[in-house]
Amino acid sequence: MSDLRDDRELWSGPQDAPRPVKLLQGYVWHPHDAGLDLAAQLSGEVAADVHLLLDAMPRAPFAFFDDGTPSASQVVYQLTLLAIVPPGVDPARLLVEVAPLVEARLESTPPSVGWQVMEDLRELG
Repeated sequence: MSDLRDDRELWSGPQDAPRPVKLLQGYVWHPHDAGLDLAAQLSGEVAADVHLLLDAMPRAPFAFFDDGTPSASQVVYQLTLLAIVPPGVDPARLLVEVAPLVEARLESTPPSVGWQVMEDLRELG
């Protein structure tokens, strides 16, 4: 059967082009009465082609936090760290480089701000 072809390039795309990769995913929250705009404070470019995105959520995807605080009492944001990764660059190594920069931003927030962030390392597209 000479009609068979290799379709793998259709699944993975070109390997010589930059690709979007989600490095981190998680949540950031604060009490409703805190009067904070975390999207303005935290969002933006962390390093070249690495962006921290915060999107306010209508409600948390859970009813309570680990300490028993009702999630309805908090403003909750979805946090995404997105990178445009050049060919040949390992996203995991890039994350090691930029994670301290993200941590510094989060640590600069008031004590009433909480977060849960996890490594993701998924290509988008």
